[in-house]
Formats: sequence, structure tokens, C-alpha cells
Amino acid sequence: MMKIFSIIMLIFLGLILVVLSGYLLFVRITFRKVLGRKKLKKRLDSKSKFINQYDIDMCWWDKYKFTDLTIASEDGLKLKGHFYQNSSNKTALLVHGYGSDYREMQNYAKMFIDMGYNVLVVENRAHGNSEGSMIGMGWFDKEDVLAWINVLVEKDAKCKIVLFGVSMGGTAVCMTTGLNLPSNVVCGISDCAFSNVYDQIQYVFLKKDSKVKRYILNTFYKYLKRVYYFDLKEADAMISLQSCKIPMMFIHGKDDDYVPVENALKLAGKIPDYRKSVYIVEGAGHALSYVTNPMRYENKVREFLKKSFI
Repeated sequence: MMKIFSIIMLIFLGLILVVLSGYLLFVRITFRKVLGRKKLKKRLDSKSKFINQYDIDMCWWDKYKFTDLTIASEDGLKLKGHFYQNSSNKTALLVHGYGSDYREMQNYAKMFIDMGYNVLVVENRAHGNSEGSMIGMGWFDKEDVLAWINVLVEKDAKCKIVLFGVSMGGTAVCMTTGLNLPSNVVCGISDCAFSNVYDQIQYVFLKKDSKVKRYILNTFYKYLKRVYYFDLKEADAMISLQSCKIPMMFIHGKDDDYVPVENALKLAGKIPDYRKSVYIVEGAGHALSYVTNPMRYENKVREFLKKSFI
């Protein structure tokens, strides 16, 4: 009898071990797919169409003398940034998007340099040359952006800082505005940002809805909350903007099928009319507002900066 009981217990424990191993394998694969560091070389090598579509010139950076900077995040990661001194007391701090690279911010860096600004382009955690194994989705990046702001203030205590971000970088900018910012930060510009991290992941993942996909998302959500203390639903830029004290500009492509244009309207709704500007670009897809109409885009940004006393 004891022998039979022992065999049953071994089988039971074996099944538990198999289920647990399967669960851990499942969540780790999902984590790597959604929030794991992306291989930039693979992205760029396979994205010639992407680079052409977004009108990116990777060699552009060689024409300007950027200084490489390194800081430490609150949780001990080494983060990289690239600073261009344009002999100005105004600096644009640029934040790139999900799975992207600082060099893909070329058009915006050039725009601000041509406007006479110094430019600091940062590399987000778990991207490029910055350390980190988990993409911050704007939520963890907001503290990193604040650290970069403090670097700029240390360089020049009287400098005026414009925050500018695209896609996830735009979300990071919105979330940063909810922090206790120095008075040097005078305004923010968010291009095609998503309003809530959970909603964005759900939108992309459930474009073809199914019970299996909903189970995967729910399991992944609980795993992140329990293991990484990262509640995707609480990572909400709209809540951050409720504490925002600076003028904000929201830009979005009307035909964006990755981050729907409704996100810009939700975000803008948290800012009083006298402190916000909204520019919806007809015919523009995700992060394509600038290349759809560069001259109008730049004029709109100039108008906003002028209204913000920059």
C-alpha cells in the first residue's frame, strides 16, 4: 500500500514539476518577446524599407560633433546619451521609441539643431548601448529622463529644456511630467504616444482576438506584477499628466494603426486648453507625422515653442 502511495506521490510531484516548468518557460518566452532587449543590428539589417519610409540617414550623425555621456539610473544601470552643443541656453531632450535606436531620432535632432537648440538624444534602458534587460515602456524610463534633466541643469543652471519623445518615448515624456521637475523644463512634445501600457499591449496582441490570447495576456500581466512589481494597468500617462504643470503638445498620425489616434485625444484631455496644442496629421501612420509633411510639422512645433515662451 505504501509503495502504491509513493508511486502516486511521485507521479503527482512529477506532473507539478512539468506544469511549473512549462509555466516558467511560457512566461519567459513571452517576457523576451514583449519586454526583452531587441537586437538592433537585426532590426536595422531587415528594415531597409523602414529606414527609407521614415527618411532616416544613419550617416547624418557623423556630420555633427556629439559628445557621448553616461549616467547611472536609480537602479544602477549605465545609460548612454549623446549631446550636441549648439552654443544655446535652450536644449531639446529627445527620447526614442520601443525597440528603436537613438539614431532613428535623426529628423527631430536636425529640426532642433536648425532651430538653434542644443540637443541631448538618450538611449533608453534595454536599448542600444544602455544597460538593462527589461524595456521600460515609458514607466521606468520616466525616472531616467528626470536623471538626464538633472545632468542638463548641472551643465547650465539657467538652461531651458524641451522634452520631446516619439511613440514609447512620447509616453515617457508624458509620464515624466508627473514628477517633480525643475523649473528649467518649460514644455513637452509627445508624438504618437500611447496612453496606458496595458491597453497598448492588449491592442497590439489582441488585434486577432481569441480566448487563448486573452489567457496569455492575463497570465503575463499577473507574472509581471508578482515577479517584477510592474503593474501594466497602473503605468498610465493620463494619470501622470494630471500633475503636469508645463505646456504640452500632442502630435499623432490620423492613420496610425499601431497606436490609435484616440490616444492623443485622451492624453490631451488631461491638459487645460490654454496649456496644450494638438496636431493631428492627415494620412500619417505610426511615427510618420514628420515625414508626411516636414515643413508643416516644423512650423507647428515652432508655433508651440513660441507660445511656450521658448
